[in-house]
Amino acid sequence: MATWIDLVGYVRTRYEVMRQTDDSLTFNLPIGGERTQIVYVHHVQTDGDSWIQIESPIARADDIDLRRLLELAGATVVGGAGVVDGTAVYQHAVPLDELEALSLKAFDKPFQLVVKVADEFEHELTGSDTF
Repeated sequence: MATWIDLVGYVRTRYEVMRQTDDSLTFNLPIGGERTQIVYVHHVQTDGDSWIQIESPIARADDIDLRRLLELAGATVVGGAGVVDGTAVYQHAVPLDELEALSLKAFDKPFQLVVKVADEFEHELTGSDTF
């Protein structure tokens, strides 16, 4: 079973972390071309279970068509859209307890998906690369 410390080490060897707290990581991931995407990874404990929440901002909620955001999110395979502190985000959660310490690559697939979808939504809804 993987721990939060295992995941932090895995992320730090692959990505340039901009900020770290006891239960979160923030980094800016190159998407392609000149586009980048901010990513937040949070360690969340609920009912004795340990989860990793992957979140990427899309735009200020007041600046976009939230109905269109929900339509776009409804067509995705995993994850969902929400508003956190006035910012529209795309997010997904993975049970940390089910990740193997020796094979944290299982984190990469949902992580890459969240980042890709958030960047696509940001581009479609704003035409910019703010986040």
